[in-house]
Amino acid sequence: MPTYENRSQIPEKYTWDLTSIYKTDEDFEQALKQAQDYPARLSAFKGKISQSADELLKFLKTDEEIGINLDKLITYSQRKGDEDTRVSKYQAYTSQVISVYTQISAAESWFNAELLTLTDDQMEAFYKAQPQLEVYRRALSLIFRQRAHTLSAPEEALLAQAGDMATQPENIFSMFNDADLTFDDAVDSQGEKHPVTHGSYIPLMMSKDRALRESAFHSIYSKYGAFRNTSAAMLASQVKQLKFFSQARKYPTSLAYCLDQNEVPTSVYDNLVKAVRANLPQFYDYIALRKRVLGLDELHYWDIYAPLVDDVEMNFTYEEACDLILKALAPMGKDYVALVRKGLSERWVDVYETPGKRSGAYSAGGYGMHPVILMNFQGKLDDVFTLIHEMGHSIHTYLSTHNQPAVYSNYVIFVAEVASTCNEALLSHYLLEHEKDPKKHAYILNHFLEQFRGTIYRQCMFAEFERAVNDMNAKGEGITADALCQKYLQLNHDYYGDGVHLDEEIGMEWARIPHFYYDYYVYQYSTGFAAAIALSQRILNEGEPAVQDYLGFLKSGSSKPPIELLRGAGVDMATPKPVNDALAYFGDLEKELEKEI
Repeated sequence: MPTYENRSQIPEKYTWDLTSIYKTDEDFEQALKQAQDYPARLSAFKGKISQSADELLKFLKTDEEIGINLDKLITYSQRKGDEDTRVSKYQAYTSQVISVYTQISAAESWFNAELLTLTDDQMEAFYKAQPQLEVYRRALSLIFRQRAHTLSAPEEALLAQAGDMATQPENIFSMFNDADLTFDDAVDSQGEKHPVTHGSYIPLMMSKDRALRESAFHSIYSKYGAFRNTSAAMLASQVKQLKFFSQARKYPTSLAYCLDQNEVPTSVYDNLVKAVRANLPQFYDYIALRKRVLGLDELHYWDIYAPLVDDVEMNFTYEEACDLILKALAPMGKDYVALVRKGLSERWVDVYETPGKRSGAYSAGGYGMHPVILMNFQGKLDDVFTLIHEMGHSIHTYLSTHNQPAVYSNYVIFVAEVASTCNEALLSHYLLEHEKDPKKHAYILNHFLEQFRGTIYRQCMFAEFERAVNDMNAKGEGITADALCQKYLQLNHDYYGDGVHLDEEIGMEWARIPHFYYDYYVYQYSTGFAAAIALSQRILNEGEPAVQDYLGFLKSGSSKPPIELLRGAGVDMATPKPVNDALAYFGDLEKELEKEI
């Protein structure tokens, strides 16, 4: 893989094109200047929207226009900042946009309270008097649904002003983790040094050289361990702000508060944990297989990612990865594949890692701009899966924004992970169907099992930890580094059983997981993967009817509740069945791998 010391060295075709948002920084600055007027425009409607259907419609259209423009400001500033987190100019851009966002939130914070002064009969009269309001009926009904959690106008204004403060735990973690933290080189069995970064860590952990894996493991967690108290303070500040907002909104728990924003009942979270714990035995079987195949007396955490099939190297150039995902997505039909090809050719993707670039991968975008994908491509099979995963998000965004009015063009996270992991499942199927080399076939099978491990089992363990930390805070218990490490070690023991030696350093893993700052995000990887397995199987088995149902789901944005959207595509996430079925499939795959190796 090519390596670059700075961004200017990268050929343009491997960098994302942000010009669909703003062509230049100067255009961004001009738009930011215009945004200073937004709060006054919104405040001017106060006291009017409950008096007239026409005024309500004017407000909603104004709010929609401002929302689109603000989304562009946020997207541009954050994407430019992620190119190099050390550049203060773009840190300032993001800070300024968040400040405007906070002012806008305060300027329209009265809206829900005033709207809720209207009775159901009055609202029906409004719809009759102004038919254009009908497009906003679902959006308005969601506000009425929140009647019990909506405060007075002054209280809502106060909560809105606290919004900027609430983003700080995540911002501080990002600066610490992405900009300031560096790791010692890992050393392999031959004494060779290897740089350890967020992007290189997992590839190093997948090395056949056990000494290198162990060295990389110690490099990462010894550094996090050196900042254990700072890390605990950052996470504590996150759960404390979440508790503040959930209590202010009169929710019984922070979990109920966060899930209700997406119209997801807490029973879905409970069903997931119960189903995964009930299916831990086949995971223990997989761990036992790993220990046996690797020929180890004692399996450690630095052995978890090591491939179980020797002498198989699956490396890809970025161009080969693009070609592969196009072939794997063929069952989705020509229209879907054409959109993927469009994204790859029109520079939706920022491909390679450079110093200061944000770690990990994501897709971002919205109404009035094309989606973009951040990657740190290393040329491994995992990177191909990352590309097809993030492209799933991007196509979902593209189809939603091109088939829904702006008010419903976004989609909630609960369904977002379905679109991405369905693509991954199709890639796994394609690879298993077309690989003739027995060793590579077993390698791919192992990789598929690793997706189950990483996306259902591991993310569910994260979900349990996140809920536990929030529960600790709710009970007034101290969120100390010792308490966090103890809880995390216990969960690792529960999930991995006696098959893995409980290395004390893994107790610090919570400190490197950015998703703990995303307000109960991680459980959706598990539910999304389970739904994706069900939907991909339906697409492969039923063909065109299933594809059309699925595309209808991708085009629906947030026009219906997420559970209902998924039912329309063919899977019911209100029950534990998809999780149980997915993990039964995992058990079958584990047995198949056991036969092959």
